[in-house]
Amino acid sequence: MSPKRVFVVGVGMTKFEKPGKREDFDYPQMAKEAVTKALQDAKIRVEDVNQACVGYVYGDSTCGQRALYEVGMTGMPVYNVNNNCSTGSTALMLAKQIIEAGTGECVLALGFEKMERGSLSSKFFDRTNPMDKHVEVMADIAGMDGSPITAQLFGNAGKEHMAKYGTKPEHFAKIAYKNHKHSANNPYSQFQDIYSLEQIMQSPQIFGPLTKLQCCPTSDGAAAAILCSEDFVHRHGLEAQAVEILGMEMSTDLPSTFQDNSCMKIVGYDMTKNAADRLFAKTNLKAQDVDVVELHDCFSANELITYEALGLCPPGKAGELIDAGGNTYGGKFVVNPSGGLISKGHPLGATGIAQCSELCWQLRGLAEKRQVPNAKLALQHNIGLGGAVIVGLYRLGFPHYARSAVGLNAVSAATNPDDFKASILFKALEMAMADDKDNLIEKFRGIYAFKVKNGPGGAEGFWVINAKTGKGSVEYNGKAKPEVTFIMDDKDVPELISGKLNPQKAFFQGKIKIQGNMGLAMKLTELQKKAASRIEEFRSKL
Repeated sequence: MSPKRVFVVGVGMTKFEKPGKREDFDYPQMAKEAVTKALQDAKIRVEDVNQACVGYVYGDSTCGQRALYEVGMTGMPVYNVNNNCSTGSTALMLAKQIIEAGTGECVLALGFEKMERGSLSSKFFDRTNPMDKHVEVMADIAGMDGSPITAQLFGNAGKEHMAKYGTKPEHFAKIAYKNHKHSANNPYSQFQDIYSLEQIMQSPQIFGPLTKLQCCPTSDGAAAAILCSEDFVHRHGLEAQAVEILGMEMSTDLPSTFQDNSCMKIVGYDMTKNAADRLFAKTNLKAQDVDVVELHDCFSANELITYEALGLCPPGKAGELIDAGGNTYGGKFVVNPSGGLISKGHPLGATGIAQCSELCWQLRGLAEKRQVPNAKLALQHNIGLGGAVIVGLYRLGFPHYARSAVGLNAVSAATNPDDFKASILFKALEMAMADDKDNLIEKFRGIYAFKVKNGPGGAEGFWVINAKTGKGSVEYNGKAKPEVTFIMDDKDVPELISGKLNPQKAFFQGKIKIQGNMGLAMKLTELQKKAASRIEEFRSKL
């Protein structure tokens, strides 16, 4: 009997942030934001979820329950998961197995992390460190210095690849250059700056070939995914957005980790190869079939050696793949379109589910400026030293259904904005902003967008409310990059802005979809309450 098919029908995540940067962003708040987005994406309520698998590395017992209580206390079973940097994908895999076993039809996978600034370090000094053997073998092979331990582990793996295959420091730097460039198009990335290859290579050296801009940061953030059975997909009419998990394999360390005197194997080369080989054998697919990859690039050296472990190129040929541009847009694969851990950030418990989110958006055609053309098969790789690696394959579960057209770049706006019912409300809003005697705008700084659907003749329109500076502005087809976008029907906009439509009620009814910064979205609903009467006053004058 073949296992049950399992689908991802909803995903959501927070923007990854530098630890402590965002106020009121403890793990319950970040979890609520990610889960709410995932539920909204799946068009279901928390009461529809049977069980939850929650991953985090740094936190006390039952943080998973505390986080989910922010969304709703339904009595569902909650399993707390910790598997180092592969924690998120481990929660994802457990959720998948629950559905395959038939003990749940709809399961939530959630990952979050609230981290400290600076390099990772041990928390317990009165017991055996789970990495003691890995570090001991590395020290026997390559020695040790005062650099961060993880940088030494992966840096020595890079040095081994250089000695064995002639790889150059430029190859590692090119990976970081690519990932920083990719992240510029990802609103969820911790960093969105583009650097030249020279800047990357000349940034402070951390260890061996690794410079600062080739190392992932610590981060705060959360990500969530809704997994379900095929019957659940059909009952809820979710075929057009259902992404099937074709397979998912986990491997832990093999004897070669400690016996082969290889720094590459200490950081999981054989683990990754073992999991990937099993995955491709079970799915009757091969690495060359893949279009888009989210890969665990905690350091540029790990991305490079993982190309070979996954089979994206033969052993020793990663440098050639990089030089040919085979790992980015226009090449054979697009690796880490999200920006990867190096630039998107790495909140340990959230990373694996954030990878899943990115791949689902890519397959559904919702990745906006970073969309990989014709992405049909997606590969995920998430590794944690100590060790565990998870490799998974995804594709659309029902490709004969039309792909979702929701996406900020899919707007085909009407030529005349005045044809929309919403237009007069946006004009009234702009007048109220200009007449802001109470200076309300100071509390609501940000760039908001409204994608208005089902306008005259089915047209779509796009308004940008730029409240970043001064009195702000409202512009049709505005060019400013929004931090949060509301997607709703033309007929509902007047009621929302005038205060007649309750935002929270509309959200759970599916009348409003939100993409981007949920915190800003909440602020706009506050503004709606405070300014509704003034907006209505100006509307009556138009």
